Amino acid sequence: MTATAAPARVEFEAIPRNKVYQEVAKRLERHIAEELKPGDRLPSERELVRMLCVSRGSVRDAIRTLEVMGLLEPRQGIGTVVCIPGSGPASPLTSALREKRKMIAELLDVRKMLEPPLAGRAALHASSDEISDMQDILLRQEAKQSQGDLGIEEDSEFHYSIALASSNTVVLKVVDVLMDLLRETRERSLQGEGRQAKSLAAHHRILSAVKRGDAAAAEAAMRRHLQEIENIVLKKL
Repeated sequence: MTATAAPARVEFEAIPRNKVYQEVAKRLERHIAEELKPGDRLPSERELVRMLCVSRGSVRDAIRTLEVMGLLEPRQGIGTVVCIPGSGPASPLTSALREKRKMIAELLDVRKMLEPPLAGRAALHASSDEISDMQDILLRQEAKQSQGDLGIEEDSEFHYSIALASSNTVVLKVVDVLMDLLRETRERSLQGEGRQAKSLAAHHRILSAVKRGDAAAAEAAMRRHLQEIENIVLKKL
């Protein structure tokens, strides 16, 4: 059996806490391209945690990402090694991205099925306190955006408050799960130029219709808002 060379010592800059596994994967990919060759062994998970100052979970997720891309391969008793070009499955990254896009498209479709009717229902049934809460959420969202924050939490909270006005606990749970599953896509949709302002304006249109008690306008405003989000997210994927 051919002996495997010990991993080279390498220095990495510490990663900010808000970057998670995507940044780890980028740095490892760059390290592989610039300094390693097929068959070389990657430093152990423990070493990478120390070098990059991130959690073990982030390192594992990054390594799995690079395995899907066909750059790395786990070997029993050896560790994780750099793959020989073309030795992995055909177009693994393309396949993974296709599946991810399909799942996100389906989740967005569920939102379009649920949230426009909920906005219409909110226009008919929302109490004055619930409307006041919605107004407060949008004020907080606007304040955060003015400070350069995406306002993701307020974005979720506003959509949740529309569902809350339906007084249906099952719907609330479904919307809560959808918001959680689509958190990454909502962050992506708000990062485009001018997107934060457009999203806030859409929320104000929805709230205005709810305050007027105009169910049709509230439903139409929500449907338009979700369609804009879907167009941006799927285009980026």
